[in-house]
Amino acid sequence: MSRHRAKSIPRAAATTASSKSAPDISASVGKPVAPILFTEAMDSPALFGPWFAPNPSWDAWRVFAKALFGLPMTPAEVEVFGRFTGRTVPPIAPAREAWLPVGRRGGKSLFAAALAVFMACFRDYRPHLKPGEQAIVMVLAADKDQASVVFDYIAAFFENIPTLGDLVEHRGKRKESIRLTNRVTIRVQVASFRRLRGRTVACAILDECAFWYSDEGSRNPDTEIIKALRPSMLTIPGSLLIAISSPYARRGVLWDAYQKHFGRNNDAVLVWKANTLSMNPSADRAVIDEAYEADPASARAEYGAEFREDLESFVSPEAVQRVIVKGRSGLPPTPGKRYSAFCDPAGGSGGDSMTLAIAHQDGAKSVVCRLVEWRPPFSPDDATAQCAEILKEYGLTQVTGDHYAGDWPMDRFRAHGIRYELAESSKSEFYAAFLPLLNGHRVELLDHQRTNAQLLALERTTSRLGKDSISHPPGGHDDLINAVAGVLVQAAARAARPSFCSVDSFTKSWTQPVSGRVVDRQGTRYLGDGHFTSRSGEHFWDPRYS
Repeated sequence: MSRHRAKSIPRAAATTASSKSAPDISASVGKPVAPILFTEAMDSPALFGPWFAPNPSWDAWRVFAKALFGLPMTPAEVEVFGRFTGRTVPPIAPAREAWLPVGRRGGKSLFAAALAVFMACFRDYRPHLKPGEQAIVMVLAADKDQASVVFDYIAAFFENIPTLGDLVEHRGKRKESIRLTNRVTIRVQVASFRRLRGRTVACAILDECAFWYSDEGSRNPDTEIIKALRPSMLTIPGSLLIAISSPYARRGVLWDAYQKHFGRNNDAVLVWKANTLSMNPSADRAVIDEAYEADPASARAEYGAEFREDLESFVSPEAVQRVIVKGRSGLPPTPGKRYSAFCDPAGGSGGDSMTLAIAHQDGAKSVVCRLVEWRPPFSPDDATAQCAEILKEYGLTQVTGDHYAGDWPMDRFRAHGIRYELAESSKSEFYAAFLPLLNGHRVELLDHQRTNAQLLALERTTSRLGKDSISHPPGGHDDLINAVAGVLVQAAARAARPSFCSVDSFTKSWTQPVSGRVVDRQGTRYLGDGHFTSRSGEHFWDPRYS
């Protein structure tokens, strides 16, 4: 059975297998040690066996399970153990924590689900619980979709193994919890340190934790999740924390655990690092080879389980803190000031927000005055109308914005008397131009947590051709900081040269315009000797052209 396609097996087949060799699970309740080992449960036709077949393709996972629970190994298994842990001595006691940087499609989610069910059904936590208290076996995922994948595997075990199904007392309507008759609840949820306090956790499985937010400016950083989780496990002897993830950047809790614990004999924290084909020999090698050819750096992380060397943080937290004006949430429009605006449109039904940023130039500094976000779901027509009203408050009849959905933004803004100008530069180019402004203390940011968290999460990658690209991490968003960076670069550009030089041309080299000719799409005309006039009649002079 494929480890990735099959999440359930026919009920009849499971029932038949159960009648042959199903252990008496009810006998295990109330005993401190289960009468069956996890490796035995993986092989049992009455339990997890149908999911972990054919057996040889799961051999590496069986060795990991033995290392996790401190079980004896054969000489061949000791060699496998050493290859993926960097250790020379196999453990003789169960691990307190295990961290697994494992390649994509290596079977992580199915193994995590089986381990969660085993820890819930074959351990008795009642002697350590107060009256009315439940022990929690918790699976924390990066987002709802990933949490749903793990929950489907867990639910399939209970639905298709009758002896496990008999333990179910209540199943939540949403894909998040299953309460058992032995005072254990299996809970699958999005990782959040705020939802961990006050729980008694017997087992915690961190799914794809390398892709949780790892920056200090995030409202939900991975370090805070771990800090909140570990105290909740203190009152359950033998509690277990397992982190299973494809590796990503050289930062965050997974990288920290790898750096601190990999290759250390007799360490209660086990680190197991293995590529996709080592953990799942049935994976399509041709697909993996194509991935390496297309993007070696990404493939080494995705399938080779190597932490990426080509990723680095875009900006330091210290640099960001220096340009945030504490307590400032916005600035009202001031008569006589010239404002710039940048919009990042969205459709309202996906995961992206629509954002608008307005800024002005105050001496040498570009200052964010207004920042608005429409979070999904929302009506894009209503958001555009509200956006137009805000622009008019600041005396603006024009906004620069991203390419989005063809002519839709231009048409909708035009209906409200606003001209929508397409930015010719990419987001990555905006971020590149924004960085020196930020590091040079030439900007002022609002005290807006979501925006500043998005800024700190930006990553810089370098392609094989040496070209830098700046973007948000996988699963992240940059709608707010995109608008902020765009408007600040635009405001700085307008201050450095005449109004016709809009943000969409800041990367272009200077050329001498021809006298009498219109020099941009806004109708600015060059008069000669460094003098320009705009379509509205404003006159500008730039000494660089005189």
